[in-house]
Amino acid sequence: MKNELLNTIDPALFEPAVKDDNTERITRPVIGYWSDVFRRLRQNKLAMVGLITIILLLIMAFVGPTIVGFDYSTQDYARQNMEPNGINLFGTDELGRDLFTRVCYGIRYSLLIGILAAAMDFVVGVTYGGIAGMASSRVDNIMMRIAEVVYAIPYLLIVILISVMLSNDQGASLFTLVLAMSITGWVPMAIMVRGQVLQLRENEYVTAARSLGADKSYILKKHIIPNTLGPILVNITLTVPRAIFSEATLSFMSLGLQPPQPSLGVLSNDGLAVMGIGLFYQIFFPALMISLIMFSFNVLGDGLRDALDPRLRK
Repeated sequence: MKNELLNTIDPALFEPAVKDDNTERITRPVIGYWSDVFRRLRQNKLAMVGLITIILLLIMAFVGPTIVGFDYSTQDYARQNMEPNGINLFGTDELGRDLFTRVCYGIRYSLLIGILAAAMDFVVGVTYGGIAGMASSRVDNIMMRIAEVVYAIPYLLIVILISVMLSNDQGASLFTLVLAMSITGWVPMAIMVRGQVLQLRENEYVTAARSLGADKSYILKKHIIPNTLGPILVNITLTVPRAIFSEATLSFMSLGLQPPQPSLGVLSNDGLAVMGIGLFYQIFFPALMISLIMFSFNVLGDGLRDALDPRLRK
């Protein structure tokens, strides 16, 4: 009786409505952390404007002088104080030198000083902050008290003092300016890295590495520092414009690079001297480039900070 009942049941009733090989599965693509960061950075229009502006300024700084064919120090007294024209795109200065070429070299010097100062802050700040975060509480307290004493000195004041002390008859050199800016510039980076290290060293993967016999230097190099790259990159993008503005301020006060080296601060100082006789363009173009550099790095830093924020990741 049971067998007859089983034979009357249609086996098709137990087959799935859709075969496995025809089933469409909805899967979510796996997006890596840095891929997601770059995706969100590209969606930030203001940050992309800043990045494109920085690229254009770099092209202008290194390619511009070769296009116009002028030297930044060549004087032509027959072309003194000429307004912008088809040959001299930004005009000429009081010595007949092409202002466009000098502005291009000024951007080059300013960016070089900013990047070198940021690199010095990165090396010293990451090393100092990483050691303080991984050391004992006593060593950490001593190191941070030293950093606070250094940070208490006004940044611009110490830069001016070091520049005056190390300058020669030709004024401050590029290395002198970078060194003066790095005396106190590394402290914010060190404080930020130390805070990140204190937070990350309690994570499970650090505890596992320590239980396997890894020493502090290995843990710091392989596990902690790579996980702090996000805040470090944001700090670097904000350090570059600060160093550029400091160089421009020192050169404007005749404490930085000296003529004929055409930094943006030197060009602004030269333009201020002739602004009273109607030659506004000689200060307009250097001031415009300083403003563009400051704007570009600041909005790029803000965009990176938002892109690296894990709370905004979807």
